[in-house]
Amino acid sequence: MGGVNPAGRTSGHQAFRRTVLGALPDDDQAQTLLGLAAMMRLASGQDDGGWQDAEGHPLEPAAIVEQTRQRVLDHTLIRRIEDPRFNDEGLPANRRASLALDTPLTFRIRRRQLPEDLPPTWQVHEIDRHILEVTVPAGQMDVMLPETRQAQVRTAGQLPTGFEPSRFYRSVHHPRGLSMTIFAASDCLGDSGLEWDALRDRLDPDEVAVYAGNSIGQLDDEGWGGLLKSFVSGNRATSKQMPLGYGQMPADFLNAYVLGSVGGTGAVLGACASFLYNLRLGVEDIRAGRRRVVMVGTADAPITPEIIEGFRAMGALADDDSLRALDALELLTDADYQKACRPFARNCGFTIAESSQFILLMDDALALETGAEILGSVPAVFVNADGWKRSISAPGIGNYITLGKAASLVRDMLGETALRERSFLHAHGTSTPKNRVTESHVFELVARAYGIEAWPVVAIKAFVGHSQGSAAGDQLASALGSFAHALLPGIPTLDAVADDVYAERLRFSRTPLSFAADAAFINAKGFGGNNATGVLLSPAVTERLLMQRHGEAAVAAWQARRETTREAAAIYLQQADRGHFRARYRFGEGVLEGPELEVSDRSIRIPGYARPVSLVVDNPFGRLEDGERG
Repeated sequence: MGGVNPAGRTSGHQAFRRTVLGALPDDDQAQTLLGLAAMMRLASGQDDGGWQDAEGHPLEPAAIVEQTRQRVLDHTLIRRIEDPRFNDEGLPANRRASLALDTPLTFRIRRRQLPEDLPPTWQVHEIDRHILEVTVPAGQMDVMLPETRQAQVRTAGQLPTGFEPSRFYRSVHHPRGLSMTIFAASDCLGDSGLEWDALRDRLDPDEVAVYAGNSIGQLDDEGWGGLLKSFVSGNRATSKQMPLGYGQMPADFLNAYVLGSVGGTGAVLGACASFLYNLRLGVEDIRAGRRRVVMVGTADAPITPEIIEGFRAMGALADDDSLRALDALELLTDADYQKACRPFARNCGFTIAESSQFILLMDDALALETGAEILGSVPAVFVNADGWKRSISAPGIGNYITLGKAASLVRDMLGETALRERSFLHAHGTSTPKNRVTESHVFELVARAYGIEAWPVVAIKAFVGHSQGSAAGDQLASALGSFAHALLPGIPTLDAVADDVYAERLRFSRTPLSFAADAAFINAKGFGGNNATGVLLSPAVTERLLMQRHGEAAVAAWQARRETTREAAAIYLQQADRGHFRARYRFGEGVLEGPELEVSDRSIRIPGYARPVSLVVDNPFGRLEDGERG
């Protein structure tokens, strides 16, 4: 796994550890804070093993932790938006106005700034080659007057302050989401401890796939955001904005610049369920035998004035007025912004966030052969729509089906006791009044149906906010952390469970909860009826299933091979914790266009790939004899 969200880096469970920080042993707390300080460029580890502060002064790690602790805590997770435009500077905007000119208006303007089509009544005189004088007659004149507007939403889940993913490779006007993609996929490969080119060489190139995207494309100025407002803002559209804005572009970037994959590819956009939709593609490909390795992920960077205003206009976001009303406050402080997201409590809307999360899926035989570190397993992802609806954005009935099926699968695989006593829910938990009622009702009914008395509920958005299509990726990465540390993050903003929440058979906690889990349910309830529930099994359970399927000798051999993988991963994580990141980005390397290929009727051999692509395909449709006519 790899990625980055407001809690930090995904690899090594750093982001998870940030969400359970107070429940960790002192040494683990110090390691987490030191790694975050390095990520935020507040300190850096040196090649000789020493550490320096931001000014380059040698300092002991314990002193750095003490010096930077409060800044790390204040500038990770949900907090006041740090973009100056959302604060004193104000959001740039224009206001339509109609000027009544009592007398003619004369002004001078540079030639290249004058519009091509002028009203016929305007008079233009040349001052010199560059400057023109324009006279507008008295009367009515429609104009756009520049202004700044005070942001009505000032809180978001932002990447740790000081961390900029585009710094780690040759990023040239890439949208933020794509820079986050490059970092997250590189982090995933580093965390795996596997050498990608060696892994790829073991396989037919068509046995690899990438399913990655996001929920709304790249809508910052480097993508479709800049493109769509280019005319009205007076800026030129660039040649990059159109192609880089597409929602499937994270997959395209991984194929072209990170993995060099010629295998399966694509992206499914399903609002807040997008990560699980792509995960489902990968799981089904592997179960069907079409692929053996699949990289799955999403990258969303929606903290822009326009996207925030769109969600605010829907009444979906926790804006300043709503937060003040919720707590009867005159003014909002930084502490108030940090607790804006309150799943299953009295709340007023979700908190938008940015995140990129990637996981590497392998079939079990290949995982054993390569000595891969197995963090968990995904047997299935269930997806169902809502049916008839009044409002396209309102919750519906599909989530009852997805969670019901997921619970049925876990009961069938692991037994009644495991489902009832050793599973937990990773709720969508957006912090909207609608979600707290409808999702808790889904949980309550399914718990009742399966005889579950106290189902633990985790709502990670209380820490990292709602990253749209990447939300379930945040949940899955957190669940893997729970397996590793036997801890469930609490919901620290849950002062009290709201009166309208169905909580009889659910277990909520404000603080981290010790819990040895066999399974987690990754739940998503997206706009438009995009419901999905993924089943995630713990590494311990997965190992028992592998033993049952492949035998003790195969598992023992895997464990021996895994030591080499763990050593490689440990080296990567040590470097990452010291602030040394190497993004895998291979622009323009090994480019092929067709004439270099060797094509037969049985295979295609590609230069640079160890094995050919087989052209032998499965035919389940029957066969007509030669000469037989249709």
